[in-house]
Amino acid sequence: MEFTFGTVALVIFIVAIVFVFKTINVVPQQHAWVVERLGKYHATLAPGLNIVVPFVDRIAYKHSLKEIPLDVPPQVCITKDNTQLQVDGILYFQVTDAMRASYGASNYIQAITQLAQTTLRSVIGRMELDKTFEERDHINTTIVNAIDESAANWGVKVLRYEIKDLTPPAEILHAMQRQITAEREKRALIAASEGRRQEAINIASGEREAAIARSEGEKQAAINRAQGEAAAIIALAEASASALRQVGEAIRSPGGIDAVNLRVAEEYVHAFGNLAKTNNSVIVPADMGDMSGLIASALTIVKSQKPSV
Repeated sequence: MEFTFGTVALVIFIVAIVFVFKTINVVPQQHAWVVERLGKYHATLAPGLNIVVPFVDRIAYKHSLKEIPLDVPPQVCITKDNTQLQVDGILYFQVTDAMRASYGASNYIQAITQLAQTTLRSVIGRMELDKTFEERDHINTTIVNAIDESAANWGVKVLRYEIKDLTPPAEILHAMQRQITAEREKRALIAASEGRRQEAINIASGEREAAIARSEGEKQAAINRAQGEAAAIIALAEASASALRQVGEAIRSPGGIDAVNLRVAEEYVHAFGNLAKTNNSVIVPADMGDMSGLIASALTIVKSQKPSV
């Protein structure tokens, strides 16, 4: 009898422990658990300690409310100019409504993936190949807006979509490489021609400035020479004027006229002497009387200048 009572007590204890574990549920942070009561949605358990009715309530779904990255498988898309393009990307989403995420779709992750792929094919099909490389931000934004509108019914918020890789066919890659090479060669030629043009401009500008400098130097030199010649002429004129004034004063002084006559006679005789030396012909004055008179006047002046003994 004691054995039977102890067994019953042990069973009751085990049932109590199971009852407690079934009643008390601790939900981690950033998680949400969906409770069903008799097969029907009853409540969503928030993070922390929660109590449910054992054997009546059950935890049907457990959702993480963190941001989840979803790798979208690569697929081949056809561009507007009929070029095949392999595209893969990654989608970031977050569960915002645990009840809708549980009952809105049988598999919301698969639904989001398929919707992302179909939307991507649609967006790429409206663009040319070159634009797909330039408009990545536009593609990402369009896909996010399209998916987010439908995912709201599944209790999911699509945060962003990022294209990881765009891979065109090999022949397209070769053609693009040749185009890039040609474009770089074109820029190099343009840069070289601009360099030569700038060099020619600099040379012409330097020559012009040098010519201006030379002309300014020549102009200043001419001005300096003119000023020097003018100063020489003025100095010569002033010297001649001073000499003439001195001669005039000497003539006006006593005996000045006689001195002038004597000087003229000397120069006259000297000039005839030089003419006779430079020519084989004998030069005789036209009026010998004038010459003798001039010499006589000169001798008279000389005698008069001698002091009396």
